[in-house]
Amino acid sequence: MTQAIVTGATSGIGHAITLALRDAGHDVLALGRDEAALAALDREPGITARRVDVTDRTALRAAIAGTEADVLVNNAGLMPPLTPFPDLDEAEIDRAISVNLTSVLALTRVVAPGMRARGRGHIFFTGSTAGHAPFANLALYCATKSAIAGFAQALRLDMAPHGVRVTEIVAGRVETGLYRDLLTPEQRAAMYAGNSAVQPTDVAAMLLHVLAMPPHVDVARFDILPTHQATATGAARKDR
Repeated sequence: MTQAIVTGATSGIGHAITLALRDAGHDVLALGRDEAALAALDREPGITARRVDVTDRTALRAAIAGTEADVLVNNAGLMPPLTPFPDLDEAEIDRAISVNLTSVLALTRVVAPGMRARGRGHIFFTGSTAGHAPFANLALYCATKSAIAGFAQALRLDMAPHGVRVTEIVAGRVETGLYRDLLTPEQRAAMYAGNSAVQPTDVAAMLLHVLAMPPHVDVARFDILPTHQATATGAARKDR
């Protein structure tokens, strides 16, 4: 049985991926911060759940000690305030960079050498359309996700000679709790009205398809968008 590590595993995309990998036969180490959600995951067969702040490198190393992961899903991330960049607090900038980028580099640096030595493995990064197109009031988020996009594609070239694959997940509008603290319930309801958003389980299903590709195939990135989101920046939904 192969081992997998998933960060941000307690909700949304990370939770769906954790369950999907377990159902596909992987032994999953689920990392997150929500104690209640972690306790529920830990009761699931095939899943070991641990509470960890991904920005704490010492704690992160301790949490994954002894795990020889063949699958790493760098999913943990946050959405900074939806504010013009000049109005952001410096602490908000530092926090977003630490969670969305620095912690991802740190965890990958710990896990990737083992994959390279074993000659197998697959590293996934949960990116965003915001890493490939501009959005107003999202300059900071765009910056962190653009960095992830560039890192993922360059890392793929580093790891390919050793049989390790790397994939960026370019997600469009996915119905998760990412905006829970930034938008009102009414705004969130409008955003996801009419079953127009991709579901976390859709992303998890696509990840399994990519993971199941033969070893000589490396899917560098996959874009998963709502059907009506015709472009990275969105398109008006046509009335029928």
